[in-house]
Amino acid sequence: KATALREKEAAAYAKASGDLKTNIGALDKAIPAIEKGMGGFLQTSAAQVVRQLSVDMDMSSVDREMLTNFLAQKSSYAPASGEIVGILKNMRDTFKANLKSAIASEKASLAAHTKLMDTLTQAHTEMTASYEDKQELLGSNDDELATKKEQLAEAENQKASDEEFLEKLKVTCSEKEKDYNERKVLRANED
Repeated sequence: KATALREKEAAAYAKASGDLKTNIGALDKAIPAIEKGMGGFLQTSAAQVVRQLSVDMDMSSVDREMLTNFLAQKSSYAPASGEIVGILKNMRDTFKANLKSAIASEKASLAAHTKLMDTLTQAHTEMTASYEDKQELLGSNDDELATKKEQLAEAENQKASDEEFLEKLKVTCSEKEKDYNERKVLRANED
């Protein structure tokens, strides 16, 4: 479960960091282009700027929409592009900060996962060793139990044999006692 959760976190990080890197790269290209003026680029309307950025730069749809909404508030793009460049630089700085935060978060998450897996692996190793020791003990107990069961069966057979012998002996003793008493009476009569 921990590994599956970690894989999901890593996939989410990869997607987010990929988007942020793409957006930062797009802004790194757009800002110098706007600052240099790119010829007739500065005389275009805000809508044309957005279309041009959407085509030229590989921005995520969310960031493109945010830029479109911002630029759409102005009726036209003024040659003094410092305000837009400033906003784009702020966006780029925000993306960089978000990327730095995502990287730090990913490192912390990876470290926590590694520590958890080390702990779980150690616990598994200890439990496996304990299990094997107990299985060995159970094996010797099973051998001892089997020996005791054999001894019990032998003792029960011997007891049954001895009881049978005792019953025969009682009958024989009764007969011999009868014979003895008869002989005793005969001898007493002879005397």
